[in-house]
Amino acid sequence: MEERNYSHLGETLWCGRLENGLPVYVIPKPGFQKKFAFFATNYGGMDMNFRLDGMAHKTPAGVAHFLEHKMFDTKDGNALQTLASNGASPNAFTSWDLTGYYFESTDGFYENLKVLLSFVSQPWFTQESVDKEQGIIGQEIQMIEDDPEWMVLQNLLSSLYVNHPIQVSIAGSRASIAEITADTLYECHRAFYHPGNMVLCVCGDVEPEKVLSIAREVLPAQRGPKVERDHGPAEPEQAAGSEREQAMAVSVPICQIGFKADPAPAGEAHLKQEIVGELLSEALCGASSPLYARLYREGRINKSFSISYLAYTGCALLCAGGECKDSRALRDALLAEGQRIAREGIDEAFFQRLKKASYGSWVRALNSFETMCISQAQGHFAGVDYLTFPEVFQSVTVDDLQNAAKAWIRPERTALSVIRPKEEGQA
Repeated sequence: MEERNYSHLGETLWCGRLENGLPVYVIPKPGFQKKFAFFATNYGGMDMNFRLDGMAHKTPAGVAHFLEHKMFDTKDGNALQTLASNGASPNAFTSWDLTGYYFESTDGFYENLKVLLSFVSQPWFTQESVDKEQGIIGQEIQMIEDDPEWMVLQNLLSSLYVNHPIQVSIAGSRASIAEITADTLYECHRAFYHPGNMVLCVCGDVEPEKVLSIAREVLPAQRGPKVERDHGPAEPEQAAGSEREQAMAVSVPICQIGFKADPAPAGEAHLKQEIVGELLSEALCGASSPLYARLYREGRINKSFSISYLAYTGCALLCAGGECKDSRALRDALLAEGQRIAREGIDEAFFQRLKKASYGSWVRALNSFETMCISQAQGHFAGVDYLTFPEVFQSVTVDDLQNAAKAWIRPERTALSVIRPKEEGQA
């Protein structure tokens, strides 16, 4: 394995790649009891359409999330129970472009690592178990659809995007998951759950070569098939629609306002755009910004308000919102401030304060083994070494934020999603 040292951060990263194509990253933490392993596939909710072995496959919405649930089933029982009985705390998640399986443990780490790699790489489904899971996930979908915080974001994404599959819920719908069969799951596992499309990241007081050896021992020797993903036609710059409103059981209206950003390119430019997007969000209406102070003082926003930069494969956006009685006025205020930044730029002293605060939060995140492993995996799939962020931070300038504001914060790239209280007697 290759050793990389990051002197600015006091971190070391060991990198290796198996003959089957699997990249392995180990971040040593000598003296720590806790150890963390993250095994991820470059496959998420947006990967519904693809070509495998020269044939086009169109799968129902929600397969990646459904597959995550079913992967813990084994011929001998359930991997969650096995890991828990070995003293590990396991879990998994599915995003729009990634599915990850992980555990944390103090004792028995290497044995638990074998269990993790084994059940993720060796699927076992029956149609009976799939039918049963449809009912369980159907209830989960019902809960999601009853959650105003989730629905206001989902409605925003469908208002921003014309073609990109980020507008489709990760969990799918009750109708779409009813189409999923055991064969569907096996097909998608073969397409995406092979070493050449996955990454293993480990953090803790472990031996890098032993981690690599276990991965070589447990995982298939073959790289797996090449898959061509289809995320639809090219996405236009402008938003699909300007506003979307839905009535739900809330006491006060909540909203999300989105600004459609350019998709982040691969490589170091991906990391730079993430930092620029984060800093622009804070400059626009972060807790230390002039606009936030004014809106809060006027009672237009409260502590529920937040703003962030989100990026997934092929798409990115600034997203702001919370409880708000006049969401259109909030949208107009954000647009006006964004366009002011586009014209006038940002005060250098304010920019440096934002930059130092953001950099500090990235450094503090290195204390979390989970954050380090997940960030390393996401960076790998984006073609970037995320531990180079100190150098990338140094390269970001006021002009970068001003140019991003000019490109992204425009009326035609803006959408508004509102969840308002139901009127009396309204279904």
